[in-house]
Amino acid sequence: MTTIRSVTGSALRLRVLLVAMVLAMVLAAHPAQAARSGAKEIPVQQQYEQGLRYLKRGYYVKALETFNRIRNFHRDDQLALKAELAVADVYYRQSEWDQARLAYEDFMRLHPRNEDIDYVVYRIGLSLYRKAPRDAARDQTWTRQAVNTWAAFDSRFPTSEYRDEVSEHYRECRGRLARKELLIARFYQRRRAWPAVQGRAGGLIHTYPNSEVAPDGWALLAEAGAWEGDSQQVQQALDSLAKTDAAWADRLRVRLDRIELDQP
Repeated sequence: MTTIRSVTGSALRLRVLLVAMVLAMVLAAHPAQAARSGAKEIPVQQQYEQGLRYLKRGYYVKALETFNRIRNFHRDDQLALKAELAVADVYYRQSEWDQARLAYEDFMRLHPRNEDIDYVVYRIGLSLYRKAPRDAARDQTWTRQAVNTWAAFDSRFPTSEYRDEVSEHYRECRGRLARKELLIARFYQRRRAWPAVQGRAGGLIHTYPNSEVAPDGWALLAEAGAWEGDSQQVQQALDSLAKTDAAWADRLRVRLDRIELDQP
C-alpha cells in the first residue's frame, strides 16, 4: 500500500530532477556567460593593447574579435572609437581594400570631427590607390576616386604627418590618368577621328597641364587641328610644345605643313 509519505517523496525528487534539468539547459545555452560570472573582467586598455598585438603579429581574426568586443560592450569608453578605427586597419592589413575603405568611410561619416580624421582620409585614398591597376591602359576608376579623395588634403590638413606621402601618391595617380587620356587620344588618332582626338588631347592639356605627357597632348592637338583645317589651333599647340621641346615643335611643324598642302 502506497503511503502519503512515499508519494510526497517521489514528487519532491521529481521536482528536484526537473530543476536540475532546467539549470543544465540554461548553462548549456550560455556557457560563456556562466564562465564569465566567476571571472574577473579584463580592463579595456589591456584588451585594446592585446588587439594591437594581435594585429601586429598578423592574427587578424583575433584582432577583429577583440576590437569588436570593445566596440560592442564598452561603447562609453574612449577606446571604443579607437577600436572602431582599428577594425578598418585590420581589413587594410589583410589587403581587403573594399572592406577597409567602407570601414574608414563609416568612421568618417559617424565621427567627422575626430582628431584622427586626416589619417582616415589618408587611408581611404590609400585603399583606393592599392586597388587601382598600375597599367594606364586598364580601367582607372579607382585611381580617379583616389585623386578625388586626396584633392584637397594639403589645404585641409596642412600639418598632417601623412601630407608628403599623400602628395607623392596624388601626383602619381594624376600622371597615370594623364597617360590614360593620351592612350585614348592615340586610339582615335590611329582611326583618324580628329574631332575625338581634339577632345581627348584638349582635355589632357586642360586637366593635367604639368603632366610629363602634356607635350604629347599638344602634338596631337596640333596634328588634329591641321587635319581639321584649324590653323589657329595648330599655331597655338606648336607654340606651347616649343616651350617644352623646341626641336620637336620644329619637326612637327614641317610635317604639318605638308598636311596643309595636301588639303583640298
